Amino acid sequence: MRVPTKPQPVANIQVQISQLDTAARQAAAEGQVAESARLILELLKSERRLANTGPQVLQLIKPRG
Repeated sequence: MRVPTKPQPVANIQVQISQLDTAARQAAAEGQVAESARLILELLKSERRLANTGPQVLQLIKPRG
């Protein structure tokens, strides 16, 4: 079971995603392709972290006997 060492609250991650999206769109509009791509990759990383938050279910299988 993976437990993050310093989990971020969901609200913080959602704010970060919104900020990264805005910054990536602005960089793309200004023609800064490399910066926009870097921000998009960071945004995807944040979305992945958001998807991994929440209750973790550990399934235990007991042998029959």
